[in-house]
Amino acid sequence: MITIASLFVFISFYMLYYTSRKAVLSYDYGFEKWMNNNPGPTKISGLAVLLLAYSLLLFTKALGTGTLLFFIQLMTIGSLIVILSPLKVINSKAVAVLFILSGLIEIYYY
Repeated sequence: MITIASLFVFISFYMLYYTSRKAVLSYDYGFEKWMNNNPGPTKISGLAVLLLAYSLLLFTKALGTGTLLFFIQLMTIGSLIVILSPLKVINSKAVAVLFILSGLIEIYYY
């Protein structure tokens, strides 16, 4: 469940990052261009997914632990997106491999 919540935090922060006017953006995929051209729906859906990730962590963990995990994930994933996105290190294949490995490790040790 933590991997799924982390994926939701990643997706939502990435959506909110692409609505920023100060960010250095690259348009490798069509959905990135759509997110930049439609900032209103992108911000609403990004915040909805962020709220979904927070509620998922609250559901699986307690109030204090879920909130702490959410803010740690938000700070870590947000920092990585801001640092690595202009360098074009973040692509869909790398993200998919990272979250699949994370999910397998979570299932193995659970």
